Amino acid sequence: MRNILIIGAGRSCTRLIKYLLDKSEEENIFITIGDISEETAKKYTQGHANAKGMQLDIFEIDKRRAAIQAADLIISMLPARFHIEVAKDCINYNKNLVTASYISDEMQALDEEAKAKGLVFMNEIGVDPGIDHMSAMQVIDRIRDQGGKMIMFESFTGGLVAPESDNNLWHYKFTWNPRNVVLAGQGGAAEFIQEGSYKYIPYHRLFRRTEFLDIDGYGRFEGYANRNSLKYRKIYGLDDIGTLFRGTMRRVGFSKAWNMFVQLGMTDDSYVIPDSAKMSYRDFINLFLAYSPTDSVELKMRYALKIEQDDLMWYKLLELDIFNAEKKIGIENATPAQALQKILMDKWTLRQDEKDMIVMYHKFGYVLQDEKYQIDSNMVLIGEDQTYTAMAATVGLPVAIAALKILNKEITTPGVQLPISKEVYEPILNELKGYGIHFKEKEVPYLGYNPNGGVIG
Repeated sequence: MRNILIIGAGRSCTRLIKYLLDKSEEENIFITIGDISEETAKKYTQGHANAKGMQLDIFEIDKRRAAIQAADLIISMLPARFHIEVAKDCINYNKNLVTASYISDEMQALDEEAKAKGLVFMNEIGVDPGIDHMSAMQVIDRIRDQGGKMIMFESFTGGLVAPESDNNLWHYKFTWNPRNVVLAGQGGAAEFIQEGSYKYIPYHRLFRRTEFLDIDGYGRFEGYANRNSLKYRKIYGLDDIGTLFRGTMRRVGFSKAWNMFVQLGMTDDSYVIPDSAKMSYRDFINLFLAYSPTDSVELKMRYALKIEQDDLMWYKLLELDIFNAEKKIGIENATPAQALQKILMDKWTLRQDEKDMIVMYHKFGYVLQDEKYQIDSNMVLIGEDQTYTAMAATVGLPVAIAALKILNKEITTPGVQLPISKEVYEPILNELKGYGIHFKEKEVPYLGYNPNGGVIG
């Protein structure tokens, strides 16, 4: 049998593994799951005859290399910074590689060697990046094939809570890595281009510059800018495009409320708080407020944020129980961001009976025969449960489908790449439809600006 090695068995792997197990008989494949926790690795095999779980620490070099050498194809579901060691082994042992992570500079440096050996190193094949690339390029290529010229592209993705599980004032719960949510937008200004003008949004203004997006049957969302949209000009072949913007989707009102934490400095991750483990939630909040011998923490908070006690923003804060004097942060040497994450996880962790939701929205503006047109395209997927989540499906299924098509030599173009060629995106998007992952398109009048008053501009 052919052997696929999956390294890393986090929550996003459930749908990936199930897909391969379901295909194992007809495709004559055996799945080896390696994880730092042997118990976790074995749990995901589901007792299947064509799978085994094993303890695999990627820093145990000999064991890692032996596992890679024994496989026909490697899927790395490790944190992004660890892919490179696996990739180097794949070069040495002539193995194809699939990851869902962004292509790092170190990974890109292996491109020539991968091409020389005829190896496919497929990256960015999850949801975002991944499904966003494929669904965007499918429409962009179709417009070009018709003779059209792209003049505008906007793309948004969000990991959210499903409508039936949306039961808090923030309309949000953690559906992926909470730390990434807390740190979102940091590390540099958001960069994009709109109607030919370059735009920069510094972090402290990021959550006050949003765009509204409406999806039939699901209502209104908002989008805020991702860090760097400009790099996608080259990736998508849009070097002379007038508007290019990529963002993150949330329910309306989230960004304005989240901005309260940003303005107070609670999302900072650059320094540690002394004695943070013993600090109460109330003490943590008080760190960021002015000293007063008479005013309460609550009153100082309202003064600092300029909100009244009947303001919805205030009720959102109260809902998080952030003024609790008994609950402890419980983390040694915590940064503000880590402490805030702990507080939020108390309230924003999905219960076992709750479901998540992935939403994606693209806007394509183009010129054809001197007329301007616009296509809006969106996708919504709701998870089955807390095992087979929408996040696990949209990350894991593209990875699994790509891996099998590479193994079967249906995807053969070698090198370090992302899924933007027809060879890759057409068969994968077509198969994803069978799992409920599909886009609804509609033609709308081309406006050439944000229909909500140019907020993002």
